[in-house]
Amino acid sequence: MGSIDSNTTIPILDFSLWSSPQSSTTTKQRLATDLVAAFQHSGFVYLTNHGLAQPSLSTAFATSKRLFDLTHEKKMLAPHPPGPEVHRGYSWPGLEKVSQHLGTGDDKDGDRKVAERLREVSDCKESFEIGSEANAAQPNVWVPEATLPGFREWGTVFYWECYGVAMEILKAVAVGLGVEEDEFVKYHSGLNCQLRLLHYPPLLAKDVEQGRVARMPAHSDWSTITMLFQDDCGGLEVEDPSAPGTFVAATPVAGACVVNVGDLLMRWSNDHLKSTLHRVSLPPLADRFVGAQRMTRARYSIPFFVSADPDALVDVLPACTSEKNPAKYEPITQLEYGRMRSSVQYQKD
Repeated sequence: MGSIDSNTTIPILDFSLWSSPQSSTTTKQRLATDLVAAFQHSGFVYLTNHGLAQPSLSTAFATSKRLFDLTHEKKMLAPHPPGPEVHRGYSWPGLEKVSQHLGTGDDKDGDRKVAERLREVSDCKESFEIGSEANAAQPNVWVPEATLPGFREWGTVFYWECYGVAMEILKAVAVGLGVEEDEFVKYHSGLNCQLRLLHYPPLLAKDVEQGRVARMPAHSDWSTITMLFQDDCGGLEVEDPSAPGTFVAATPVAGACVVNVGDLLMRWSNDHLKSTLHRVSLPPLADRFVGAQRMTRARYSIPFFVSADPDALVDVLPACTSEKNPAKYEPITQLEYGRMRSSVQYQKD
């Protein structure tokens, strides 16, 4: 893979310049402009002072470790439902296959064949999905209280803490694009977001290097934006938009939230902001491996996928079009687009 020069480093912004009550309109506009510029640069940005307190994040990672330390039998008390329609509960290693495939959403045979081919190399990770308790179409699947005391209460509270920060980020993006502050917020009631706890178990580096297993292959997110909190292990890599196939390490920055453009924001902005491919591979630092066999350390991360409500119509913003740059996308609902992206992510029985 090619090298990355200093011009492709993922930008770091201080989000308190937007969220602080003391910030002037001029300061907020400057932050919003810088945020959009950062997304144009790489599709990704690190936000410091994002609004989630460190004690809350420390509790989140401790809770995630408690969950994944449970035996397989206990985690399977809250299994991910069969098929690609509901994304909740526990996904065991090999169940989910992340890809960039855009299915038809209704071509069962074609999507099934693609899913079988993709699963020739399995993803070595496990996850737990949590959503809004009000979303009847995506009901939560909780580990019993006796098995993991306080988990449901924590998950519900943390979900809405993440949502609150996400809405401020969407407001800043809107201002940076030159539209009304609530342009995106009005489509995001919080009903359809997704909190994901991720655990990448230790594995031999050579198995990844030789293509026998994957951690998480290159893909874009089918959200509006994604907020990611990661531990210090590393492994997240972002494609350089100016050099397809070349990836730069998104090295963990203490206390920062990694935010990236999702497919829906790319469509809304008419490619003004691009949804960048990213993947999880091996940690870039030698001390993240153990022993002569180069066994990776376990990695934990917590993404919050900020998705529009299912019936939200994602249509190119007039402010992002011109006579020379007409709309590139037809209108589509979040539900329709999500079905196409998820069609091979979880196989149907």
